[in-house]
Amino acid sequence: MMIFNNFQDDAQSGAATPVPTRAEIPDSDTWDLSHLFANDDEWENTFQKLSKDYVQLSEFRGRVGESAQTLSAALEAEKASDMQVERLYHYASLRTSEDASSSANLQRMGRMQNLLTRINEASSFLQPEIQAIPDADFESFLQDASLAKWHMSLGKLRRYKPHTLSDREERLMALGSSALSGHSQTFGQLTNVDMKFGEVTDADGKRITLTQSSLGSLLLKPQQEVRERAFRQFYEEIVDHQFTLASSLAHSVRADVFRAKARNYPSAREASLFHDRVPVEVYDNLISAVHSNLEPLQRYYELRRRKLGINEIHHYDTYVPFVGDPDRTTTWDEAVDLVIASLQPLGSEYTSTLEAGLRGRWCDRYETKGKRSGAFSSSSYGNPPYILMNFKEDVFTDVFTLTHEAGHSMHTWYSQKHQRYQDYDYPIFTAEVASTFNEELLMHHLLATTEDPGMRAYLISREIDDIRGTLFRQTMFAEFEKVIHEIEESGEALTLEVFRAEYRKLLDRYFAGKFVIDPQLENECLRIPHFYNAFYVYKYATGISAAITLAQRVLKGGERELEDYLGFLKSGGSRYPIDTLQSAGVDMSSP
Repeated sequence: MMIFNNFQDDAQSGAATPVPTRAEIPDSDTWDLSHLFANDDEWENTFQKLSKDYVQLSEFRGRVGESAQTLSAALEAEKASDMQVERLYHYASLRTSEDASSSANLQRMGRMQNLLTRINEASSFLQPEIQAIPDADFESFLQDASLAKWHMSLGKLRRYKPHTLSDREERLMALGSSALSGHSQTFGQLTNVDMKFGEVTDADGKRITLTQSSLGSLLLKPQQEVRERAFRQFYEEIVDHQFTLASSLAHSVRADVFRAKARNYPSAREASLFHDRVPVEVYDNLISAVHSNLEPLQRYYELRRRKLGINEIHHYDTYVPFVGDPDRTTTWDEAVDLVIASLQPLGSEYTSTLEAGLRGRWCDRYETKGKRSGAFSSSSYGNPPYILMNFKEDVFTDVFTLTHEAGHSMHTWYSQKHQRYQDYDYPIFTAEVASTFNEELLMHHLLATTEDPGMRAYLISREIDDIRGTLFRQTMFAEFEKVIHEIEESGEALTLEVFRAEYRKLLDRYFAGKFVIDPQLENECLRIPHFYNAFYVYKYATGISAAITLAQRVLKGGERELEDYLGFLKSGGSRYPIDTLQSAGVDMSSP
């Protein structure tokens, strides 16, 4: 408590509010990783043991197709190794996320990635040998009781037969996996640790340390000059590193294209969609549908300009609530109260489990030095679905972020409870449905319990902004990913100028009219983390459609509709996403 009082005193004296270190905040505000490992030493002991034991996988080399029993034993051996890898990697990644400036955390993560490369190399024979089993023999194997619990995962694996390489080639791909992903680590280190954005003074004279996290808070300020100052100062630092960022993004695209070509996919985009069995037409139709309906978006920006009382609208004017930012603070416990109350339609098991996790130590709550920006949910089988937040009491939207990540966590919790390890991991395509569904229930609850006209107007405006940001903006991002990968696949060079030019075309298309596009915004494409993990963002756009439909179905329905939705959460990865959503009551093939 004394620490936070000191921060308050600094703010009142006009000094910049410092970002605390982890040592300066109570343990109760951090996640408890002891469910994974009691401490770093226990992680190290397990790491050392796995470093020796994984070589036992090689005992199955050349024997996988001998019999159903041998195939089952090989799968069980790989599963045992994978579960250890998942737990070790989970701990290492969370420790790095909580402080990427720690050399110990970075070293641990680097060693884990190197070990993962060696394990992938050692087990690289498994998939080719499974693919090499003659169809008749494979069908015969599936009749054996020892493989009964592996049917779905084996079926998914056999789909990859045309894209599985020889044993020797798979070994080379495994050896190169760490090198091919280096661009992502470079981007993370540069944006989360090395970049220094300085300080911004708000309208009250308070100096605020500008970070990727605090930028979001500053863009919600009602004073345009504060928003503009934060935007321009932030992008000055981006511009200073634009060539490094462009190089990282280009290498990310090249790695995607290399992997797709090496595995005989028509394109990097089709390689990405293959896992979920989603036709490429779904992606193209999303872009086409949004292109056909941009006029309402552009009318919305004109409405926003008028309501804000400004002569021209810029990107930094698109986040502040134009009906008035709610003048309220929401503590962590109050945020949890709101989230839990809004999720009551999902039943007591859902809400009691989630409440215990949020009031306990599932979540790393507040910003600290070196901590990863943004928010995420992350888990490994049999362990808590941890949540990273950078919660700010003066940013009401963080309550929605919390319920969003809680949706992911509870999806994982139900999946782990009802599925075996090999079938629990659900695809991102359905993950974004579960998280956005929670946001819809929170919005419904707040509108149903709030009488204040100003707050109601804010909530309705926010709902519109969600559709704008999730459907329109994420589709623009998805189109950018499509374009830059097609440029690389055509043999053209990806340079800073190309990235900026292609992104500018999209900005002009999506933000036409009286919207002023500042030159700095062309560099936005360099700082979007999802672009370094391509063909992810389109799922936000499809996910919000399914989530709104399912939320309305549960709220207006009865026990059957609830059980359909909980069944969706429980199914995990035991079915393909289109089939899973169909069983929950959403036909994704329908426009």
